[in-house]
Amino acid sequence: KSVWIIGGDGWAYDIGFSGLDHVLSTGEKVNILVLDTEVYSNTGGQKSKASPMGASAKFAIKGKQTSKKDLALQAIAHGNAYVAQIAIGANDLHTVRTLLEAEAFPGPSIVIAYSHCIAHGYDMAKGAEHQINAVKSGYWPLFRYNPHKAKGERFSLDSKDASIPVEDFLYKEQRFDVIRTNNPARAEDFLHREEHEIDSHWEKLLTLRNL
Repeated sequence: KSVWIIGGDGWAYDIGFSGLDHVLSTGEKVNILVLDTEVYSNTGGQKSKASPMGASAKFAIKGKQTSKKDLALQAIAHGNAYVAQIAIGANDLHTVRTLLEAEAFPGPSIVIAYSHCIAHGYDMAKGAEHQINAVKSGYWPLFRYNPHKAKGERFSLDSKDASIPVEDFLYKEQRFDVIRTNNPARAEDFLHREEHEIDSHWEKLLTLRNL
């Protein structure tokens, strides 16, 4: 029997986080798939703890001031869970491989999937293309963490260094571009801060190679 819990970021990062954290701590063979739209999609697009800094959403119309919660690193901190981040539109083979590894892992697993959403403010027909740019910009790195592997082999960073500026990704979305339209100076500040956040996040991921 394969048991999967499937939910959105509003649940996983926010209102249901304590339950998710408990499941990861138990060591039980339960698989969790988080469909991360970075916003409360089903209730009109309110900001969540998964919403990135600088994104416009309900209760953060002028742009969210705080950074996105790092759910993956918090899950890795348990030390007994398989943890991964995927984007099917950017790399479908990586997605399939990751889900199979998660299902086979003899303990809890959590896979966080980039999920484009109409609340982002662009044509959903271009969702797969947008996911590619999310990965290419470094905004959404692909990785896998398996604590049962040997030291030095537990963490695998599966996407390459950024090959396009992050602004080429962000400003394709209305939730970011609306800030640039209404307040260019504010948008520029958000952009610089987001670039710093991405660099800092990659530095943290690279240190995981030593686990």
